[in-house]
Amino acid sequence: MRVLALGGAGAMGRVAARVAARLPGVHELVIADRDPDAARRTAAALAGGPVPVRARQVDVTDGVQLHAALAKADAVLNTVGPYYRFGLGVLRAAIRTGTHYLDICDDWEPTVAMLELDDEARAAGVRAVIGMGASPGVSNLLAVRAAARLDTLADLYTAWPVDAGAEPDDTSLLGPDGAPLAAAVHWMQQISGTVAVVDGGRIVQRPPLRPVALDLPGGHRGTAYTVGHPEPVTLHRSLRPGGAAANLMVVTARTAAYLDVLRDDLDAGRLGNETAAVDLDRPTLRRTLRAAARAARFPGPGSLPGFFAAATGSRDGRPVTVLARLTGAEALLGDMAESTGVPAALGLAQLLDGGVRAPGVHPPEAAIDAGRFFADLARHWPGVGVVVEEERPGS
Repeated sequence: MRVLALGGAGAMGRVAARVAARLPGVHELVIADRDPDAARRTAAALAGGPVPVRARQVDVTDGVQLHAALAKADAVLNTVGPYYRFGLGVLRAAIRTGTHYLDICDDWEPTVAMLELDDEARAAGVRAVIGMGASPGVSNLLAVRAAARLDTLADLYTAWPVDAGAEPDDTSLLGPDGAPLAAAVHWMQQISGTVAVVDGGRIVQRPPLRPVALDLPGGHRGTAYTVGHPEPVTLHRSLRPGGAAANLMVVTARTAAYLDVLRDDLDAGRLGNETAAVDLDRPTLRRTLRAAARAARFPGPGSLPGFFAAATGSRDGRPVTVLARLTGAEALLGDMAESTGVPAALGLAQLLDGGVRAPGVHPPEAAIDAGRFFADLARHWPGVGVVVEEERPGS
């Protein structure tokens, strides 16, 4: 198939394109980016591989340019963020051009809107998978593994590491031009305002950075903090937890306190998402002192794993807690581009070879075969595996 790597010259796009260029189902790869020079450099770096690689300038805000590029592709791998700005428009364009679609959407708001395009995608015969990165993506598939051990599902949490539980990525949150990266802008969007969580089995909106204390199998105990991600929205539809569900950050107390300061200033209108992202990369003395004064309010992560899904419920009439976590993934999780781009490309493999069969708009857990995915991930990244542990209270 002809694959359009949209945003393929960005950090996550380059990783996804590198892996996609070696997938059996890819016969031509086009690196598309609004920066034509960056697209050409990425294409040149992949030249000489098993498939032809070309570069193309595509600005997703230019409808004519976007439709022309999509019309010549069988599938698009969309890594252009932030998705609360660009995700819905690109998916709509892909449906209009009959182009199969996969992205790494990590904003809950467009996820809701994109799922509403399911009927249009099915009518067009388009297979679309949204949110196939690390979180969401790998996290959803871990949730499937955890929930599969239960007859009834009560609470379901997914979690990813910020600066605890794995070696953090020390890459700047700013691009070469000094502007904040899309991932950083997204992060500021999702620690401010209200975010989607599940409470009492239904979707509600709550302020982010709420502490969630967890006592998990294997002696993993600590506190993590809520953040706006798509997992509660999609897992509510697919796995239907009857209690609570949220996406969590495994983060040190110091960082949680600084994010809380940024949240206050974002909500008060003293910062925008872009300026807050710059501040997070280059903390100001005043906000650092404000954060230090409130750090004691934020319990730490304790011994929580860096990346996991945890489910509580019952089996055979008895309460059970199940933990599904990645092992051997410290290096992978320490690089945001790798931990997001590699899963995207491995998800694309299932989209291209018919593993994702049904037309429509699907979250990862409804379309991607988890067993195959984790086997592919272990082959791509030797040593990475999934451990599932469970515990019955009082046992």
